[in-house]
Amino acid sequence: MILIAHGSHLEKLEELLALAGELGVPVKQVDRAELDAMAHGSSHGGVLAIASALPRLNGNQLMEVLGRIDQPALLLLLEGVDDARNLGFTLRSAEALGVHAVLIKKHLWDFDSVEVARPASGAYERLPLVQIETVEPLVQLQKRGVQLLGCIAGARQTLYQSNLTGPTILAIGGEKRGLSGAVRDICDQFITIPTAGGPSSLSLSHAAAIVMGEAFRQRSCQNVATD
Repeated sequence: MILIAHGSHLEKLEELLALAGELGVPVKQVDRAELDAMAHGSSHGGVLAIASALPRLNGNQLMEVLGRIDQPALLLLLEGVDDARNLGFTLRSAEALGVHAVLIKKHLWDFDSVEVARPASGAYERLPLVQIETVEPLVQLQKRGVQLLGCIAGARQTLYQSNLTGPTILAIGGEKRGLSGAVRDICDQFITIPTAGGPSSLSLSHAAAIVMGEAFRQRSCQNVATD
């Protein structure tokens, strides 16, 4: 269902309303305060769509996704995500920097979808999200030649010294707990983000963006070199 605030300029919504009619999606006009409450704010533009929850993939479905891509897989594993908006910003960066799917522990997923979706700017709806219960899906990916790199403070090797052009899982932990022992135990290698000093750690969203950005840079340079 599509909800439109009373007083909206319907002529500006002609294309949307026509498409809704073609697809049989009901349209209803409501008070703007109702939209504000549902959207957790007033930046909705007077239009809101009510949809079913976004389905998340399991390990087997992830394998199907990877089977359809024609380049080395780039996956992001997140642990210890505490803030929905932080997750949303991370998904936004992941999509922009070429990540094929984001993995997150199933028991850690307890977020308000609206709070994730707004900062994600569409990435939440487009990027494959995979729930895993154990490290077994990671082990299976490793058996298929995907390296698992854990990003931790104090690692001897920096991300700039690492080859991120092959099939790779980038594992990033939250500020409070970092990566779990179960994930650390199976990492192929540990990498760190060098800093100029001061704060010893970065937020999860910033750390993930830096590591994904370096992977994107290496892969872009490799593609230019082979063209």
